[in-house]
Amino acid sequence: MTRPSLSRHLLLWALGALFLVWGSFVVVAYRTGIHEADELTDGHLASAAAMLLNLREAQLMPSERSTSRIPMPGLRSHDYQQSLSIVVWNAQGALVNHTGEAPLPAFSAGEGFADLQLGMPPVAWRSFSQWDTDHGRKVMVLLAVQERDDLASDIAEQIAEPGMWLLPVVSLALGLAVWRGLRPLYRLSDDVARLDAAKAERLIARHPYREFDSVVHSINTLIDGQQAALLRERQLASEVAHELRTPLASLALQAKALQSPMAPDEHGQALQRVERDALKAGHVLAQLLALARASRSELAEAAQPVELQALAQRVAAEYAQAAWDGGQEIGVSDTGSVVVSGHPLPIEMALRNLVENALRHTPAGTVIEIQTGQDAGSAWLQVCDRAGEGTGQGAEPGAEAHAPRARSAESLGLGLKIVARVAEVHSGHFERLADAPDWRSCYRLSFAVAANAGER
Repeated sequence: MTRPSLSRHLLLWALGALFLVWGSFVVVAYRTGIHEADELTDGHLASAAAMLLNLREAQLMPSERSTSRIPMPGLRSHDYQQSLSIVVWNAQGALVNHTGEAPLPAFSAGEGFADLQLGMPPVAWRSFSQWDTDHGRKVMVLLAVQERDDLASDIAEQIAEPGMWLLPVVSLALGLAVWRGLRPLYRLSDDVARLDAAKAERLIARHPYREFDSVVHSINTLIDGQQAALLRERQLASEVAHELRTPLASLALQAKALQSPMAPDEHGQALQRVERDALKAGHVLAQLLALARASRSELAEAAQPVELQALAQRVAAEYAQAAWDGGQEIGVSDTGSVVVSGHPLPIEMALRNLVENALRHTPAGTVIEIQTGQDAGSAWLQVCDRAGEGTGQGAEPGAEAHAPRARSAESLGLGLKIVARVAEVHSGHFERLADAPDWRSCYRLSFAVAANAGER
């Protein structure tokens, strides 16, 4: 299905508005022409009557010989001068003179404009009658109404006709103006269509109109965001491939070794290595799945109040046995109720990643504490660790630089990527605190707005 064109849409609206306004002007001009022609005719009748009254009475007597007018081809057939009729009465109502085609009207003492029906069959006439100063003569000048209407129509048409002829020309000029005015938009559309996201091309701000600045900026922002996302995906894919390559290669070697005869103790060790490598690969895949869920949560779930202190206590209780088995301690600082508006499952997933990284990358005797708090309109959730009595320095959660063990799947930072994504979903940020007194390292997940603890 063909999509509508903005140019055509704009042109149709512009032409529609033009036709409406232009048509209104033509109608007004026609009505004005009719009105002005009627006033012109009435004024001419009154002027003719006044002129006749200023003549001497002898000049108003009928002549034995009438003079015909010279034909004027340039005048239209409705030339009102040829249709004027004149009737003159004396003070007693006796007819003095009657000239013209109009039937003789009945005498009346009244004067002024009147519409008369004269002749058989009756024909409409427009008349003006007036007495002289001495009230001794009355003059009536008549004009056929049809002649007057023809004249009025002709004048009105002469006024409106140029508008009708100019309308197509103006419409064409308007169409060209719309097309020319939209050329910058066409160029911008062509530039956008030529963009190649794979080549990281940006839209050049060469368009001279400020209305396009926000469009160009928004498109470039989207392109930059897309390129940044593609770069992150490539880096993540490279890291995942690197981490999966080691356990998968080890699995292949151990599986091949298990096919050969070996001592029972060697066989058991090989099975343990197979299990360990399979768990490593499975954990990497689990982290990737968690990262995907964190990315979808913003659209899939509605925000709701989340009690951070209760969440911290529940997660700490679940990992208490794992901490005991590793010779570590885990606890929660009691800072009171802290409530934020967000997605419960991603926040819990982020906290679990921080706790798991702390447990996996710190030696026995390390003290791990989950802390919550709020200040300056923001709320935060953090995991800190420090060396316990009789142990060395603790390691940073999720940072392989301080891990006393061999590099593992978590050293990728996949867990921290998940936490950072959760912070992004909640319009917050994730960071390692540079200054954490009494603690070896602290990783904080901050939320942009803290909800009132009483609003639950």
